[in-house]
Amino acid sequence: MSNPVHERIRSDIGANDVVLYMKGTPVFPQCGFSAAVVQILSNVGVKFKAVDVLKDPEIRQGIKEFSNWPTVPQLYVKGEFVGGADILREMYEAEELTPFFAERGVALEKV
Repeated sequence: MSNPVHERIRSDIGANDVVLYMKGTPVFPQCGFSAAVVQILSNVGVKFKAVDVLKDPEIRQGIKEFSNWPTVPQLYVKGEFVGGADILREMYEAEELTPFFAERGVALEKV
């Protein structure tokens, strides 16, 4: 039996190169972890679609089930789950994010 929430998530991550499921919006994040990931992505220069899980309780729970990852934010690149705030912070500090996006064909803006 298909799960309509998982289908919505699958559709979003299939239609966008980079999707961030977060609390709040990039302009007004509603938690420190979401704010940190937005800052990291902005520093790297990657465009992304943000999905505010606070506006949709089904997505808020569904994304955790979909990825089998208990927390938000969650980043998807080219349909692949990358991780949350801690993983993104580690990749950023190790200067792994720019090559990671380049290897996946995600264009970066000059920052």
